[in-house]
Amino acid sequence: MPHDSSQVDDLNDKFIALQRAFRQEPYPSIPLRKERLTALKSQLSRYQQLLADAMSLDFGYRSHTESILADVLAPILDINHVLSHIKRWSKPSRRPTEWLFKGNKLQVRYQPKGIVGIICPWNFPLYLSIGPMITALAAGNRCMIKMPPNCPQTTVVLKRMLAEIYSEDLVCIIEGEHPQAMEISHLPFDHLVFTGSPASGKHIMANAAANLTPVTLELGGKSPAIVFDDYEIEKAAERIAHGKGLNSGQICIAPDYAMVPREKVENFVAAVQKANRAMYPSLSGNPDITNLVDEAQEARFLALVEDAEQKGAVIVRCGEKGEGRQYPLHIVTSLSPAMRICQEEIFGPLLPVYGYDELDDVVEHIQSRPRPLACYLFSHDTERREWVLTHTHSGGVTINDWGWHVLNHAVPFGGTGNSGIGNYHGEEGFRELSHARSVLEMKPWFPIQIFSPPYGGLLQRLILRMFVGKPDPSLIDKK
Repeated sequence: MPHDSSQVDDLNDKFIALQRAFRQEPYPSIPLRKERLTALKSQLSRYQQLLADAMSLDFGYRSHTESILADVLAPILDINHVLSHIKRWSKPSRRPTEWLFKGNKLQVRYQPKGIVGIICPWNFPLYLSIGPMITALAAGNRCMIKMPPNCPQTTVVLKRMLAEIYSEDLVCIIEGEHPQAMEISHLPFDHLVFTGSPASGKHIMANAAANLTPVTLELGGKSPAIVFDDYEIEKAAERIAHGKGLNSGQICIAPDYAMVPREKVENFVAAVQKANRAMYPSLSGNPDITNLVDEAQEARFLALVEDAEQKGAVIVRCGEKGEGRQYPLHIVTSLSPAMRICQEEIFGPLLPVYGYDELDDVVEHIQSRPRPLACYLFSHDTERREWVLTHTHSGGVTINDWGWHVLNHAVPFGGTGNSGIGNYHGEEGFRELSHARSVLEMKPWFPIQIFSPPYGGLLQRLILRMFVGKPDPSLIDKK
């Protein structure tokens, strides 16, 4: 589909306006940053119903309560944390000089980077657009946010909500259907935040590299839930079932698959089925069940199920299909590596369950695959939990539950390896979207001339001998 050149020009004009505004205000005061974030917090409260309604329209139906929890409460908690800590985060950090420069003043100042690009996915179209924006504004930046194409109603409400408090040269929203779409990553941002799949993340990173734009990539992966033999099967099943039920499993940190002691697999499947039915007694007309977002996502889900069945999987369906694109949780056993559900991130109401014999086998399974965004350990045994934590890698961890580490904004959120690069929550996020600028102030009395030519003076030689030591005479060419 050819690009509309007038819309492309408009995109460039908006970007230039952001740059111009940033040059006029390169370091917004901390009170101004707090004022901007406080205004956003108020708007989220005011607009919560309209936002939940808009997201439901975009999904075909989305649980109102889940929208408020994930897309309204979560950014409010983020703002609260930033408001409490931004003054400390933004203070210049005093650093000790090398002994050679003793008496001079050295510090790191945290300077806004400039224009931050944010490319938002569809699964949490509010939290994953304004979450990075909150961090960017806290660090003193301006933002351009590209919304997902299948969330037009959410985009309309978001634009209206933000226009009441922010000028377009502070926060600029680009509709998902804009002809540039993912091509927004070609713009010379000072930092780019992308949330999406690893495959798309590679394209985004390649586009950004042309401008040497640093990136934060929040990707996904197959996040394991590991049930140890000492943990109560019913309790683990309840929490994992919730992780697969929220947003119909369309979450980058959802438990992608479970690993359970082999002799307990049957009991675990029954317990997950029971827990799921307790949360969702029926699907049709149930206000707590969220749709698969669109026909493409539905087609992919059905293809994953069909592929697994054709390759010998045993599938337990936790109920009947609901209205529209509402599907029950599918629990899958008798797995084989050839199945797509064993290779791809699922992103839907499908839970593969592996049986294992030893924790060594669990660690080998995880470490032999791309690094996941999250890992969930269910055990009361501190020593064995620590052993698994030490021997595996993941973006983040919740112990004895799933996903809640993400709603704690005092810690960073980000992946590793295939699941992402960088963070944008908490103090680490503030640092990521700031430039750590070293500032050395030399005192007028400091005898810096001792390091200048002509070289070979006695003091120079003494200093070098003191810090470098003597050369090894056996290595000197004795011609």
